[in-house]
Amino acid sequence: MAKKYETESNLADMIGPGTKIKGDIETNNDIKVDGTIEGNIVSKGKIIIGQTGKVTGELKSTNCDVMGTIEGKLTVTELLSLKASSKLHGDVKTSKLSIEPGAIFTGTCKMDDKDTQPIPGGTNLKK
Repeated sequence: MAKKYETESNLADMIGPGTKIKGDIETNNDIKVDGTIEGNIVSKGKIIIGQTGKVTGELKSTNCDVMGTIEGKLTVTELLSLKASSKLHGDVKTSKLSIEPGAIFTGTCKMDDKDTQPIPGGTNLKK
């Protein structure tokens, strides 16, 4: 008798090391990137860029943890956390920002709770 498996919605979508994607990603779940993405990512949850992860494009999410490299614009409605190994080259809009010693951030940052607009599915992102 075959078993019926159900997917758990609390598991993160994962882009593994050595994987390269060209194109945009939209997800309702958290997403962890350990590979390379050339495109935009929109997540209703958390975006995690692992140490081997590299993203070139625009990111929009509720929360974001960066340990790898991002080149592009970030819009995070709650907390953006730049870990010691992170490299961020781009402009940021967020409510809260955490930067560990050793992180590299080149760009501008606007921290503001005003001018929020809902995105599809109920998550608020800044304009």
